[in-house]
Amino acid sequence: MPPQRFREQFRQIQRSMPDVPLAVGPDDTGEFLYEKGVVLAREGEEAQVVEDTVRGHFTTFAAGVPDRVRRLGPAANRSGVVRIRVSDPGEGDAGGDPAVQGALRALAAVEGRAGRRMVSRNHVVHIAVNACPGDEPVPVARDALPNPGVAGTDGDPAGDAARVLVVDTGLTHDYRSYPPLARTRGDAQVAECDDDGILQQYCGHGTFIAGLVAAVAPHTDITVSGALNDAGAVLEHEFGEKLFDAVDAGGWPDVLSLSAGTSNGRTDGLLGVDAFMRELRAHRTLLVAAAGNNGSAMPFWPAAYADLPGYEDAVLSVGALRADGESDACFSNHGAWVKAYAPGERLVSALTGFGSPVPYVYQHSTYDACRYGFDYACTCHHPRHTGVLSEDDGSAKPDQVMFEGLAQWSGTSFATPVAVGMIASHMAARGERDPRAARRQLMDRVDAFVDVRGARKPALLPPTWRPVRVPAPTARP
Repeated sequence: MPPQRFREQFRQIQRSMPDVPLAVGPDDTGEFLYEKGVVLAREGEEAQVVEDTVRGHFTTFAAGVPDRVRRLGPAANRSGVVRIRVSDPGEGDAGGDPAVQGALRALAAVEGRAGRRMVSRNHVVHIAVNACPGDEPVPVARDALPNPGVAGTDGDPAGDAARVLVVDTGLTHDYRSYPPLARTRGDAQVAECDDDGILQQYCGHGTFIAGLVAAVAPHTDITVSGALNDAGAVLEHEFGEKLFDAVDAGGWPDVLSLSAGTSNGRTDGLLGVDAFMRELRAHRTLLVAAAGNNGSAMPFWPAAYADLPGYEDAVLSVGALRADGESDACFSNHGAWVKAYAPGERLVSALTGFGSPVPYVYQHSTYDACRYGFDYACTCHHPRHTGVLSEDDGSAKPDQVMFEGLAQWSGTSFATPVAVGMIASHMAARGERDPRAARRQLMDRVDAFVDVRGARKPALLPPTWRPVRVPAPTARP
């Protein structure tokens, strides 16, 4: 990701987590964000090994202050990880963290002998990991129709409905005024608007996703967890526990829809969700996870678990198709670990404000070209406003726009619930009670494929989805 774009991401997420000093990694190359001065280890014997090894490394190589190495309390949840402080997080700037890097290097030989990872950065998991302009919702005309459109039926209403759990930002207060969400329930969005009545950042994200599932699969029981209510961001050590809490609230669902994650520069998953992912395998729940919006082949977790041995049936990773369905969207992650693609650009679904318009403030964009080098007018510069992502130097006057229910939004966040809806619809239509079997059957029946960077990939296209013409790029002066 270009450095300027990543600086935007850093500012955006730091605003949502003001009490957590963050750093850019690895070594300021801009792949992910993490907590400064802290590493993660599994509670128990491994945590003690990490503490002792890091303390000894700093004593020998003077790469830090040994007496600062201490455990920040016991692991208090089922994620099974503990935070270990290795330096003062207030020291230095956000351009990497030498103490954390030194701690990771100190454990390299120990991990090699153990044959597994024992220490990790404490990454930031987020619903908009790259601050892509496509992550900003756009109002649509009052007479606009949802896209995908609402299907007529997908099974016998008297039969058992598939149970879908959406882990996201919660539901807006008036979501039930959108008829397709009649079968939806869950946590309320916290603090929808600020003191001036302006819609908060990412408010409506969970409602939008629930609306997409409901459009594709009307005969579905949808529950929305507000686990990511803090502007969609959470630290890795809390993420696993939030997932456990979400499934505990109503039992393990048939399908878990997750539009959040992070890369970590590795190919073996996230330490903070390892316990949850291992328990997931023991249930029949299917995790459908967004592939991420970094335009990269770097594994993005938890979606990339789909490519790890033992998780092939338990996880489906979903990338986003371009608005016309002819290729992948420019922002979508890709690679062998992305198993399917679904419409994810310029989709239309419920946001908030039915009957009571709610304003949203944008800043003017300073970017004219797609940062990934694509030559179509993609979401990188369409529309020409990008909310809090713009340079906040006071030089741009904000636009205030009004939402009255439906909105247009782009991202792998939204390709994911489209795929979830297709699986739930297949379960209803076929009377299939095993979501993993339904996933296999659906993928076996796919008759649409798309070229993604030279590879042929399955395209999950709902019957009610309408391709949108991709406009030619705007001529530049």
